Amino acid sequence: MLGLAGCASDPAPVEQLRLSEQALEQAKAVGATEQVPEYKLAEDKLTRAKANMASESYRDARMRAEQAELDARLAEARVLTQKSEEQLQVLQSRVKRLRKQLEVQP
Repeated sequence: MLGLAGCASDPAPVEQLRLSEQALEQAKAVGATEQVPEYKLAEDKLTRAKANMASESYRDARMRAEQAELDARLAEARVLTQKSEEQLQVLQSRVKRLRKQLEVQP
């Protein structure tokens, strides 16, 4: 019976919280702000995870921290995708301009 009780309690998700915080920092480093919905969600979920940790609701803390990490990674991906699309548009514009210049010259 005691063995089952030990398995039922979840350990404190200290490492997962660290990973979630790191994911938020990475997203912020590439330019994610609270204007990116997933970044804001990640911050909110990490805050709730920390509150769950404080109240020793480790299972809930782990779940929220995992969700926060995934949301932060999605925010990072969205920002990087947007930056790539902007760079692509600039390059396409330059190519178009070069083509026009080549057409004008004999």
